Formats: sequence, structure tokens, C-alpha cells
Amino acid sequence: MKSITTTLVMLLLSVTAFAQTPTTDHRQSKNEVVTIDQVEWSWLNPLRGDKSPAAGKLWGDRTKNEPAGFLVKFKKGFSSPAHIHNITYRGVVIKGLLHNDDEKAEKQWLPSGSYWQQPAGEAHITAANGDDNLALLDIQEGPYLVKPTSEAFDYGEQPVNVDKTNLVWLSANDIEWVSGKSKVETAFLWGSHDKNQLRASLIKLPAGFKGKIKNLSPNFRAVVISGKVTHQFSKKATINVLEPGSYFAAKKHVSPCLSTDTETVIYLRTNGEFKVK
Repeated sequence: MKSITTTLVMLLLSVTAFAQTPTTDHRQSKNEVVTIDQVEWSWLNPLRGDKSPAAGKLWGDRTKNEPAGFLVKFKKGFSSPAHIHNITYRGVVIKGLLHNDDEKAEKQWLPSGSYWQQPAGEAHITAANGDDNLALLDIQEGPYLVKPTSEAFDYGEQPVNVDKTNLVWLSANDIEWVSGKSKVETAFLWGSHDKNQLRASLIKLPAGFKGKIKNLSPNFRAVVISGKVTHQFSKKATINVLEPGSYFAAKKHVSPCLSTDTETVIYLRTNGEFKVK
């Protein structure tokens, strides 16, 4: 019996070590807005105190086993010790210059609008070199933990670093769920467009845009990366001006009204389809 139990435990550990990041999010989003000045801040790694970057909550709870999105604020010159995380996270640079790679790698400073993916278990450092450094981190499971490199493991996923200049933007005419008249562009980041699968993309709203994003998904979350957008859940609802780092979510079948004075890029994470019109 002991040998059978040991074998089962080893099989479970093997499955856990090489499991893939969850591809769905069953938590239903609600109509909510968090402007950048309303964000609640704490230390990303409480054990390091003020030597740690600051973390600002947008959705979910990164300390629990659930999907979460949060901002991370880095001081200029910050460089972490080599470490791993227990879960995979995705990141988008909002302000400044960030580097995330193996500790021996040459610095690749990613500017605002760049994207990276850090797989669970892989040793790396994170550094910042701008006067004001801010990023969005998106996790599909938790808790988000920092662990020593002695606990490194292979999760079966690969790291990704994409400078903003290497993003591929598709015009509205290339995408069936974006109105051709809108002049909105889209860059796909991660996920699958199979039914009910999590996915994320950047959408670029031109200056002078006035329209709606209709949510057809049970889970719809958005973060302003650059520019500025005016947001309302309906024409008679409260007006919110959303600057970089601000967040909004919507219930299924709700169509937030958006308008811009300047070109604006938004990170859009959904568990299904949406339409821009």
C-alpha cells in the first residue's frame, strides 16, 4: 500500500509541476471603475517591505487562489534578486522602462505598451530604469508568491518579451468584431479565441473616437495603458476620466460608452467575445 501511495503522490506532483495556466475564468465581472487615484497600494513582497515594489489592486486578490489584476510601481534603479514565482503572470508596461529576464541576460528595456510573460518556476530578475515605472500584472491563478531560485521548476511554458515596436496591429477592416468605420486597431497578446477561452489584446482607439464596446462575455476587464479615455456605462451614467493605470469592468451584454481626445491604448481581457462599434 505504501508503494502505491508514493507512486500516486509522485504522479500528482508531476502533473502539478507541468500543468498549464488556466484558460478560463468563471468569475463573473460586474460594472465597476477604479481610477488611478482610487487604487489601494501595498507592498508586492511584504517580506522585503519598502525594498519591494508597490502593488495596487485592480481586480481579484493576488494573495488567494483566484485570477487577479494589479499594478506594480517600481522605483528608478530597482533590480530584484534572482527569484521564481509559483504561478505564471503576464505583464504590460504602462510607464517607464522595465527589464524581465534571466539574471545573466543583457538588459532589454521595455517601454510603455510592451508585453512580457513570466512562466512559473523560471529564475529571473526584474529591473526598472525610468523616472516613473508602472506595469500591469495579470494572473489566472494564485496566490502570487516570490520564492528562491533553489525551488525553480519547469512549468512547461516559455518566457516572452515583446517590445512595443514588435507588436502587430490589425486594422478594423481585418477584424470582424470591430466596426470598419471606427478606425480602431488591435494587437493580440495571449490566449485562445476558441469559445469561452480567456484571451487578451490591446485595442488602440484613435483621437476623437466616440463609440461603445459591447461585452458578450461573462468576464470583461480593461486597463488603460496610455492616453486617456472618458467612460460611461450609459449616456446618463456617471462620467469617469480614465488615465493610464485606471481600470473598468462590465457585466455581460453591457456596452460602456467611450470617447477620446488623444490616441488611447487599452488592455482588454475577456472570457469570450466583444464588439467595438
